[in-house]
Amino acid sequence: MDEPILTIEEREAINSGRWFSSLSPSLRHDILRCAYVKRFKDNELIVARGDPPQEWSACARGAVRVSSTSLSGKQITLTYVEPGVWFGDVAIFDGDRRTHDAYAHGDTTLLCVSRSDFKKILATHVELYEALVRLQARRIRQLYGLVEDLNTLPLRARLAKQLLHLVRSYGVPCLSQAHETRIGLQLAQEELAQLLGASRQRVNQELKAMEREGAIRIEPGGLVVRNREMLMAIVESDS
Repeated sequence: MDEPILTIEEREAINSGRWFSSLSPSLRHDILRCAYVKRFKDNELIVARGDPPQEWSACARGAVRVSSTSLSGKQITLTYVEPGVWFGDVAIFDGDRRTHDAYAHGDTTLLCVSRSDFKKILATHVELYEALVRLQARRIRQLYGLVEDLNTLPLRARLAKQLLHLVRSYGVPCLSQAHETRIGLQLAQEELAQLLGASRQRVNQELKAMEREGAIRIEPGGLVVRNREMLMAIVESDS
């Protein structure tokens, strides 16, 4: 049976990723040359907490839901890895086991590089070390930004900020209303609440208020952003 290959859209998601597109052509070529494709169905386990590091991966389609399990056994969503984003390098670097569970959110495609090939590419391209340091620096900045938002912004502003991020990453233009954008990532309100460190009830209240104001529309299949400028104004007024 032939190994799966990336579709044109999946390859474009990889090549246009902010970090990957900044690499030299020769480094990108060597990464792609030894990479292989894995496809997962919605909610399928990709890696489990405690697994040894085997692969360095990039999301090419769908999303990877990174989660942990509370003492009561409840799954808590921490973040989503979107198309074009690479992950798994930290565990390969320090050799320690995976710290979180990762599940496919929707039908998801990953481009993977084995641990041994990752080490070979590092030995060949000093550039990759520098590029990965830049990637870690960006992650640290984002992490501090999230902690700052959690401690300084009201839920309404954090929610507006999250919706703007989801529109940038998963926005799909509405055919009937050109100025409206549907968020293509299907998130339950409970999952959205977990990303924001809030209760589902409070997030639901804020979403309904934004809908009344005309910023968004809540539909059975997800959320539609009707007015990005209004969401930006919410973030700026509460910052």
